[in-house]
Amino acid sequence: MGEGNSARDAVLGRVRSALRRTERTAATSIPRAYRTERPAADLVGLFCEQVADYRATVDRVAPAELPAAIVAAARRVGARRVLTPAGVPQPWCEALRAEFEQVDGADIDTAGLDHIDAVITTAAVGIASTGTIVLDHGPGQGRRAMTLVPDVHICVVEESQVADDVPAALHRLDPTRPTTFISGPSATSDIELNRVEGVHGPRTLHVLVTPGSAGPGDFAGEARSPR
Repeated sequence: MGEGNSARDAVLGRVRSALRRTERTAATSIPRAYRTERPAADLVGLFCEQVADYRATVDRVAPAELPAAIVAAARRVGARRVLTPAGVPQPWCEALRAEFEQVDGADIDTAGLDHIDAVITTAAVGIASTGTIVLDHGPGQGRRAMTLVPDVHICVVEESQVADDVPAALHRLDPTRPTTFISGPSATSDIELNRVEGVHGPRTLHVLVTPGSAGPGDFAGEARSPR
């Protein structure tokens, strides 16, 4: 027993000694000058190309055609009940309501999400070099479960939201907000490398890229200004 206590005391003594040395050491400055690639000549084109490479569907759509394009995307996957988080532009909701059972995301609980066929959201940032969409769950994006439980995610990204690379994208985001990075539909592989989609999130991702908003003041998911 005495030997056990002695060994424990010796270990704890070393830990305390190491902690004291750490306290005396000045904080190390971590450089934030990340290496960046030369910006692509066509950022939006690169973004669309990379999104498609992840087996997502991507279309470039004029602002006036967005409501019809969203309806067409939901129709293509056979959706019946569609979810629109708070902050989604009204013209989109009205177009969806005319053809589907449109559910307002304000009151739905997690159990109710099991009965949703597709969710329609805005985005915070798109990353051209990786084809990644970033949500910060602000207006038009809903809480994280809303984009993980439904089988289909239809996401609208404005061209002005597309950043060159990950450091540039992070510069646009508020670090105090929750963020979700989406690179294509949810997918995993078993031990035999058979790809299975839809295990950890939506099986289908459809991205609509537009050069502008649905209308003055309508688009609530625009990228945040650099801090």
